Amino acid sequence: MTPRFFALIPCAGSGSRSGATMPKQYRSVAGRDLLHHTLAAFDACSELAATLVVIAPDDTHFDARRFAGLRFVVRRCGGASRQASVLNGLHALAEFGALESDWVLVHDAARPGITPVLIRHMIGVLKDDPVGGIAALPLADTLKRVAPGSGGRIARTEAREGLWQAQTPQMFRLGMLREAILDAQQNNHDLTDEASAIEWFGHAPQLVQGNLSNFKVTYPEDFDLADALLRQRQHPGSSH
Repeated sequence: MTPRFFALIPCAGSGSRSGATMPKQYRSVAGRDLLHHTLAAFDACSELAATLVVIAPDDTHFDARRFAGLRFVVRRCGGASRQASVLNGLHALAEFGALESDWVLVHDAARPGITPVLIRHMIGVLKDDPVGGIAALPLADTLKRVAPGSGGRIARTEAREGLWQAQTPQMFRLGMLREAILDAQQNNHDLTDEASAIEWFGHAPQLVQGNLSNFKVTYPEDFDLADALLRQRQHPGSSH
């Protein structure tokens, strides 16, 4: 059977670093909830069998009416951590016929700059890969390491050759990713993304070049940047 492609959007975080009074995925950006922009990019990709949004069981902000017309499903199975939400989401995908051999693209809800072009490019590059891979960008900035307890003083400059900044989507076989996350958790291995679980499991994911617009909205000032980017996409001929 030809493998199918599913998207999984963990959306159970509180977004505490954003300074918002509500989870950042529900803040208005360029006239829509931030999550709406994220979902719209996946909705535009007919290659996907389903897009699953994982929210917290006690989420009182989610309102399906604000996402009317977009193709996705929701499950209130978010966990205490991002990886717990991803793992619960992988289990939930079985409801929609997802098999061990199917692909899942895990994407941060707070990356509204994702485009259908990047999603399709990742699928095209990775669909025959034995492991899978992630969107990422080669580091362009100089890296400085700060010594603990130094009050923010530079200890040394780190070489940036060969270093990439991980983004999402991160695309792996559903069965492999689930087993990798379970194995890492059982061994108390700290997981920072899906690729780190796959690496822990002994595999080497492929890097697929992403783009700067696919940044993660994290801090208060990021909302203005995302707003400007998305408004420019909505009105490409405008100079404002």
